[in-house]
Amino acid sequence: MNDQQSYYETMYILRPDIAEDEVTNHIDKYNKLLEEFGGTILDSQMRGKRRLAYQIAKHREGIYVQLSHQGDGQHIFKIEKAMRLSEDVIRYMTVKQEGPLPTPRPSNKSKSKLENKDNPDEKVETNEKQPVASADTSTSSKDNAETKENAES
Repeated sequence: MNDQQSYYETMYILRPDIAEDEVTNHIDKYNKLLEEFGGTILDSQMRGKRRLAYQIAKHREGIYVQLSHQGDGQHIFKIEKAMRLSEDVIRYMTVKQEGPLPTPRPSNKSKSKLENKDNPDEKVETNEKQPVASADTSTSSKDNAETKENAES
């Protein structure tokens, strides 16, 4: 496998106390920087706020972002330097991946909306509890009566 076909995954963690629009700005910023430095973005996903395994810079949670990209490897130093200088990025890591290129996955929200539009007559399941048919109640009342008699004697 030559260097032109290599792809990388960069996972970076943002501070949990920044606003959602700032998170989007950071994602766009790093995506644009990556393209400027010669990389090609394959997939970019915000994984959401999660609890950290250990405390980092007095933060117990972080906003995880996964970035899959392809390039010759020269762009990684530059993008990691930009992350290192940012106060909002508390951790980052880039890993070189082997094997075939990943296929971008659509988000679950858009997928479920598309399925509902395709099948409008399809019954939507609810989480409401359905009444459950109970077993023979006469035996349970007999057992309760016997238990009371035994307790009294």
